[in-house]
Amino acid sequence: MNKRFILTTLCIIILFTTTIYAADNLEINAKSAILMDYNTGEIIYEKKSHDRLPPASISKIMTLLLGMEALESGKISLDDEVRISSHASRMGGSQLWLEEGEIQTVEDLFKAICLRSANDASVALAEYIAGSEMTFVKMMNDKAKELGMDNSNFTNATGLPHEDNYVSAYDVAKMSRELLKHKKIHDWLTTYMDEIKVGKKKDKIQSLVNTNRLIIDYEGTTGIKTGSTNEAGFCLSASAKRGNLQLIAVVMGCETSKIRFEESIRLLDYGFANYDSIPIGKKNEVMAKVLVHKGKDEYIEAVLEKDGYILVPKGKDTNISKEIILPEFIESPVEQGEEIGYLIVNLDGKEVDKIRLITKHSIEKANLTEMFKKVLKSLLINK
Repeated sequence: MNKRFILTTLCIIILFTTTIYAADNLEINAKSAILMDYNTGEIIYEKKSHDRLPPASISKIMTLLLGMEALESGKISLDDEVRISSHASRMGGSQLWLEEGEIQTVEDLFKAICLRSANDASVALAEYIAGSEMTFVKMMNDKAKELGMDNSNFTNATGLPHEDNYVSAYDVAKMSRELLKHKKIHDWLTTYMDEIKVGKKKDKIQSLVNTNRLIIDYEGTTGIKTGSTNEAGFCLSASAKRGNLQLIAVVMGCETSKIRFEESIRLLDYGFANYDSIPIGKKNEVMAKVLVHKGKDEYIEAVLEKDGYILVPKGKDTNISKEIILPEFIESPVEQGEEIGYLIVNLDGKEVDKIRLITKHSIEKANLTEMFKKVLKSLLINK
């Protein structure tokens, strides 16, 4: 890339009128907790958020994440029929009571996991994706490493108790954030009631009621997952969105189910009362044009690789600056989606985000005839 850069700076002053109160005053009643901004991953509140604790069924967030990745890659489809194995049918805890040998669709397995937190459905989906639950568990741990989940280890696809099965609240928030990037999952996470026909003859109906009651009790709830065992206590990863601000609240090790919902609401209320999310730019938004040397087209558009947001506290003057860094020109040929620069976002003089700028489309190298025409055109214009 050419060392000469185009620098553009835009400053915005934002003033809110609400006073922000210290998060330390929350005193959340849980062994571990965290409040994270979905858009930026910034932590608003935490309490022992890196402690390793039993996950219970919130570990199914990772099961769902790998399921969504398999779905979107085309490895599986919602209409695929899955034969329930003996191993999957013998799961304890929350389940659909699936029979060995019966057939369920991938879509119904997703529903059962999201709403009822069904262990048999989780294992059936894991086996269908990976061939065996243990192979799937390796995929879970590999994905955890990829996401930087340093205080997590999975031993099964369900979250059933095991001495080596643990996660941290911070890691739960991380994988929750990753899961929420998949649009289709929201259809099931925000469904309160449904039903599924089960059994080899499909002669029984299992009613599904979402274990996350915030779906109906809290404005803007977008998910995600509950969990409870004697070892883990009562846990919840909850997400909600109002306007541009989307938050993820995780509580672990609560003494009762009532407490986990109350404390999650307190965290979310705090975030919505004291923070806002400012959009910086949308994915594929054109930020600038760059000259293409010896290309069929003279210029190429540089677009944002992803949406950009900044988390800002209410009640405080906020100075946001945006700096576009691009080369003076690039050499042809150019591939679509090729990185050619950055949008750097500063908050009060400190860099808070760096979004890649990529090419909107591809440009082929000009042939000799096309180059001659360009030179001739340039000479005529400059006469």
